[in-house]
Amino acid sequence: MTKLIIELTINGKKKKVETTPSTRLLDLIRDDLHLTGTKEGCGKGECGACTVIMNGELVASCLVLAPQADGAVITTIEGVGDDKGLDPVQEAFIESGAIQCGFCTPGMILAAKKMLEENLHPTEEEIKRGISGNLCRCTGYQKIFDAIRLAADRLSSRDGGRGEEDA
Repeated sequence: MTKLIIELTINGKKKKVETTPSTRLLDLIRDDLHLTGTKEGCGKGECGACTVIMNGELVASCLVLAPQADGAVITTIEGVGDDKGLDPVQEAFIESGAIQCGFCTPGMILAAKKMLEENLHPTEEEIKRGISGNLCRCTGYQKIFDAIRLAADRLSSRDGGRGEEDA
């Protein structure tokens, strides 16, 4: 099979990776880059377990071919937080008990983080829309909603309550 070299920035690090035209981004992330927080659930882009942020947009990495990520900037769950500790969204998920089996958690956290970057004061309906496409079989979603509201409150107080649109 034809081999390609692609370059991408993943979690802030530039990488050159050999891949094939038919390799999914999900498999490149997990198998080649050994970032196993991104999960395969349905393999059809319906469950959200494989969600990553690519060029500022949420994507189902099971539906993206690795060559399509050439030149992309990608964030996986491993790129959330920093050397100082967890991201406020991660902390809120833990404190709210929004992590049960943990399978959906990486995709949920990335979706919540992306939503809160755009709207620090989401309504219940906006939270539902923000995490739509991410399925959870354990929590019943209420703890996830609580976690997102907690993270929003903390992030809002951190920026003086302004929110992104006012900053």
